[in-house]
Order: sequence, then C-alpha cells, then structure tokens
Amino acid sequence: MASARQDFIAPWWTYWLHNFTHLNFSFQRVDDTFRPEEATYQQSLIILACSAAIGLGLSLLVLAVYLCCSCCCRREEEEETKRPDTCCVTWTAVITGLVICSAVGVGFYGNSETNDGVYQLTYSMYNANQTLGGIDSLVTGSLSSMQTGLKDHLARLDEIFSTRGDYVQTLRFMQQMADNIIRQLMAMPDISRASVDLAAIADQTSYVEYYRWLTYLLLLILDLVICLLLCLGLAKQSRWVLSIIMVFGILTLVLSWVSLGAGTATAVGTSDFCVSPDKFIVNQTKDFLSSDIVHYYLYCSQSLSNPFQQSLTIFQRSVTTMQIQVQGLLQFSLPIFPTAERDLLGIQQILNSSEFNLHRLTALLDCRSLHKDYLDALMGVCYDGVEGLLYLCLFSLLAASAFSVMLCAIPRAWKLIASRDRDYDDIDEEDPFNPQARRMTYNPSRAHVHSFCSYSSSMGSQTSLQPPAQAASGTTTAEYMNQSMLFGGNPRYENVPLIGRGSPPPSYSPSMRTTYLSMTDAQIRHFGTDFQV
Repeated sequence: MASARQDFIAPWWTYWLHNFTHLNFSFQRVDDTFRPEEATYQQSLIILACSAAIGLGLSLLVLAVYLCCSCCCRREEEEETKRPDTCCVTWTAVITGLVICSAVGVGFYGNSETNDGVYQLTYSMYNANQTLGGIDSLVTGSLSSMQTGLKDHLARLDEIFSTRGDYVQTLRFMQQMADNIIRQLMAMPDISRASVDLAAIADQTSYVEYYRWLTYLLLLILDLVICLLLCLGLAKQSRWVLSIIMVFGILTLVLSWVSLGAGTATAVGTSDFCVSPDKFIVNQTKDFLSSDIVHYYLYCSQSLSNPFQQSLTIFQRSVTTMQIQVQGLLQFSLPIFPTAERDLLGIQQILNSSEFNLHRLTALLDCRSLHKDYLDALMGVCYDGVEGLLYLCLFSLLAASAFSVMLCAIPRAWKLIASRDRDYDDIDEEDPFNPQARRMTYNPSRAHVHSFCSYSSSMGSQTSLQPPAQAASGTTTAEYMNQSMLFGGNPRYENVPLIGRGSPPPSYSPSMRTTYLSMTDAQIRHFGTDFQV
C-alpha cells in the first residue's frame, strides 16, 4: 500500500530505523508493523529503550574500576612526572568541554526540529478536526431542520389545504422529498467519533511534547553549566567545585543514557508508522468508516470517485424539487388560503438554508482539504520529527561519552591539586621565597622587627668573614650580643648578605655608634660605605 503513494515518500532514515530488529521479552523476533495497541510490539520498543541500559552499565563499571585503581594504586610522584600529568588533565578537560559544547549545539537543533515536526502534526490534526467537525455540524443541522421544522409546517398546511385534494397531494410529494433527504443524511458516515479522536490525540500529543521539549532544554542547560563549572574548577584549582561536578556529572551521565534509550525507541516506533501510514489509518477507522471512504481521503486520486457523490446529488435534486413545489403553492394557493403564507415562507426558508448547507457540505467532503492535512502531518512527523530525534540521540551519545571521560579525569585533577597544596604546606612560612609567605597579612611591627633582625644578623655574618677582633671591651661585646638576642636574630639569616637581600642601609642610632667605635680598622674600612657617623 505504501509503495502506491506518489505524493509522499518516506525518507531513507525511516527505513533504516524500521529495519532495526524487533524482539519481545523472550528475545524472539516479532513483526515490525506499527501496532501500538499490541503487547508484543510494545515489548519490542521497551527492549530497544532498555538497550541503552547496557551502555549505562558499562560506563558506570568502567568508572568504578578506574576510581578503584586510582585509589588503591597510588604511587609516589616525582617532579619530572608532574608536568606531563598536568598537561594531560588540561587537554582532556579542553577536549571534553569542546565535545560537550558540540553535543549541546546538536541537541538544541534536534530539540527544535522535533518540536517543529510535532507542532506541524498537531496543527494538521486540529485543521482536520475542524473540517470533520464542520461536516458533522452541517449534517446534524440539516437533518434536524428536515425532521422537525419542515414536518411541523407540512402538518399545519395539511389542515389548511384539507379541502383541496391537489394541494394535499403536493404536500405528500414534498414529504417524500424530505424523507429522501433525511435518508441520505442518515446514510452519511458517523464522523463525529473520528473528530473526537483527533481532538483528544492532538491535545495529548501537545501535552507530552511540551514536557519533552522542556526536559531536553533543562538537560542541555545542565550540560552547559557543568562544562562551565569544570573550567572554573580547574582554573581556580578548587576541589569542592570538582566534587560538585563529580556528583552532577554522574547524574547527567545517567540522564544522557536514559534519553538515548527513550529517543531510540521513539524514533524506531515513529519510523515503523512512517513506512506504512495508510495501513495503520485503515485499521484504526474500520469500525466507523468504510474502506472506500478512507482510501478516497488517503489517496485523493482523480481515478477514485467521491463516495458521497450520489447522496449529495439526491440531496440537491430533492431540495430543488421542493423549492419548485413551494413556489407553485405560493403563486396559486395564497389567493384562496391566505393563512398558508406563513408556513409556506417557513418551508421556503428551510429549503434555502438546506441548499446553502449542501454547498458547504460538498466543499468540506471534498478530499483535497483532508488529504492536504494528512500529508502535512506525515511530513512533519516523518521528516522533521524523526530527524530531530536522531539528532537528539546523537547528542545523548556524545554527552554520555564526554561525561564518562570527564568523570575519569576529575580524580586525577583532584590528586594534582592536593599534591600541589601539600608541597606548598611543606615550605616554611617564614621563608621569603615561599609563595604563601608572600600572601601573609602585612604587620608593621613584625616588619620592623624583621628589618632590624636583618641588619643585626647581616652584621654578624659579615664580621664572621673577617679576622677576629684584636682588642675589644667586654662591655661593648656583651652589649652587641644583648642587642642581637633582643631583636631576635635568626640563624637562618646569618649567612644571607645584606646587599643580596636588597635591604636598605640601617639608620643611625647611639647603639650603632658604640658598636662602630669598638670595631677594628679593618672592619671600619669594610663597612665604611654603609655607616655614617
């Protein structure tokens, strides 16, 4: 049946998805015809959806093994091995971020395409529902006017024309024409059920599509946020940020595999429908529509005759005949029976309204309107919808792979940050070459002590390079030692030259003068450039 369609050709990706193996819960191959109401077909789609659980299990298994090996097989890292490891983690983060950003771009495109396809489907269904509702309304209105309004007018005219047999005979003939119209209207198929089904399906589809679109949008935003947090955590070398990324990364990994399974099952099921849509429509409408009517609207070919043409023709002829009879009664009976004018004009108004409804009904029953809506729905589902689902599956696969690599790289980055912090903690806080010591809060009193200690210790270190002093007063020597001990001379600074530390020349004080007078000539010549009396 699908091969006879000349105006709709399913895209190649629907045939590719349609060829996926369909298995039930017993892993037996089942028919791939789109039959959503049968349990075996539902089981085949559930099996396809659960196939993504295999990928999720393998990803979690690899991640668990890697974390166990990373925790149990720690080795001593040397300085030569730190640089390559850092470079490897950095490049892994960069490549993972690029893959995630690319996957998010693909996901946004796929989500938009799927939403466009579903919107086109629901829009076409609402249009078809409006057409079917209009047909049902016209048939019901015409039937009601013929059965109720026309019958009441004919009954009153029968009493008025009771003395004229020819007029009564005309009324009997008009009643026969009205009965013919009623029979033809009642022979029309009951399309109200189809109208109700289309409206319910369109509403349910729109409801599901809104939450599907919103769910994927939140998932895409979550992937972007995690990617940005990864860059921030590596740039700031923050372990708590990496911990948050680890938790949300595992959650996103699970969601990616779940979305991949759901997208695959939906794409395969939709492709099964797109390969043979006519067969499914015929099976769904066989209870209230005949096959010739369904084929007329599905194919809308010139070789197919309108199944309502005979009924519409009888309707038109009957209305025309009744109008002629009413015109004759208005012309000949009113001079004799003036009280019949009201009922005759009422019958004429009903016939004019029925004729107008007949023209509208003929236009709505034509196949072109419903056939166009049917083709638009197929184009939206089978082209935009299935294509968008394929892009969403690609997004889920890329995101799952990228997050698997990222979760394996985060523990390595954690260890590098921890080892770097441990190396910084091993350095003395008073070491001027320690980066952490430079970040210490500045204390003026402490700085004064250190500057002075630098002067006293440097003076001691410089004198230690000269020959021993010849004659020195015991009091002066004791005073110098007391000053050194008072200002906290640190043995770490004893061998650091004053000029090498970049310290300015010390200021003059009386204690310095006493020390200067107690020095030998050689010491005075050595420090002559630094001291001024």
